[in-house]
Amino acid sequence: MTLFVALFRFATASFALAGTSKTWFFGETQNLVYFTHQTNLLIAAIFIWAGCASLLRGVQPPAWVKGALTLNIIITGLVAWLVLPAPDMSKQLYIFGIPTITMVHIIVPIMATVDFLLFDEHRRFILLDSLTWLIYFPVYLAFVVIRAKVFHAVGPEADGSPYPYGFINLDKLGLQHFVINCAVCLGIFFVLALIIVLIDKALPKRTVLTGSSVNAARLKKVR
Repeated sequence: MTLFVALFRFATASFALAGTSKTWFFGETQNLVYFTHQTNLLIAAIFIWAGCASLLRGVQPPAWVKGALTLNIIITGLVAWLVLPAPDMSKQLYIFGIPTITMVHIIVPIMATVDFLLFDEHRRFILLDSLTWLIYFPVYLAFVVIRAKVFHAVGPEADGSPYPYGFINLDKLGLQHFVINCAVCLGIFFVLALIIVLIDKALPKRTVLTGSSVNAARLKKVR
C-alpha cells in the first residue's frame, strides 16, 4: 500500500510541475506572481518529499506545512471554479492532451484533497493552525502590491498589468474596495482552514491507506 501512496504522491507532484512548466521550464517567470503557480510549485516540492518518505519509510513532511498547503491548493481550485473567468482553451499549453490550466486548477487540488483525506495521518492539527495557516495570504498580497508598485506594466496579464487577479488589483479597485476584498478572502481562508482542522479531528488517526510508515509514526512529528 505504501507503494501505491508513493506513486499517487509522485503523480500529484508531476501534474503540479507539468502545470507550471511555463514558469520553470519555458522561463515565463512573471507567472510566479500567480497564487496558482506558487501553490502548485510548493505542492510539487512537498509531495515529492512525501512520496519519497512513503517509499523509503522516512519521516513525512511536518503536519503544519502539509495542512497549510492543503488549504491553499483547495483555495486555488475554488477560486478558479467560482471567481475566475473561463479561460480560452485555444491559447492553453497542452501536455499529453491535458491543458496545463486544468492540471493546476482542477487535477492537483483534487488529488491533494484526496491525499489529505485518505493517505495522511490525522488528529495532528490543533485549532490554532486554522489561524497560523492564514499567514501565507497576507505575505502573498504584500508581494503582489510591492511588485506592482516597483515594476510597472511587466505583466503577467496580457495588457501588462502587474496584478494577477482583478479582485486584488489595487490600482483599479481603490484602497477601500481592495481592503474589503482582502478581508473577505481572509475570512474565507479562515472558515475553510477551520473545516480542514475539524475534518482532521473527525477522521481516524491511521488507516491501512495511511502513507506514513510504521517507523515514521514512532518519531515525534515536527509541527
